[in-house]
Amino acid sequence: MSEDVLSVIPTDPHWQPEQAAADRTASIVEDLASGLPDGVDVEIDVTWYDTLTVVDCGQNLQKIGCPHCGASIDTEWWADLLEAHCDDGFATLGVVVPCCGTATSLDALDYDWPCG
Repeated sequence: MSEDVLSVIPTDPHWQPEQAAADRTASIVEDLASGLPDGVDVEIDVTWYDTLTVVDCGQNLQKIGCPHCGASIDTEWWADLLEAHCDDGFATLGVVVPCCGTATSLDALDYDWPCG
C-alpha cells in the first residue's frame, strides 16, 4: 500500500490559519480526491500543530546542507534533534549547526528532499 502526503507549510513558521479556514481547505481536498477508480476510498487526515513542529520527509531525506559553510550535516544529528522535540515541539527554530558552529534557523538548512 502506498501513501501520498500533502503538507501545507506557510512561509512564516509562526502563522497558521484559523480553524474554520483549515476545515474548509480540508473539505476542498476531500472533494478533489474523492476516491480511487477501483472503489477504494481516499482517507484524508488533517494534523493541527499548536507549537512549532518540524514536518520532515521521513526516509526520503537524502542529505542536509549547511547554509553557511556548505558542509553536509549528519542526518543523525537531525534525527536526534527531532527526537528531543517530538513531544513538545520547538520553542524556536534557532539551532547551532554542528559543522561550523554557526547559529542559524532550521528553515534555513538545505534539505535534499523538502522538509518544513
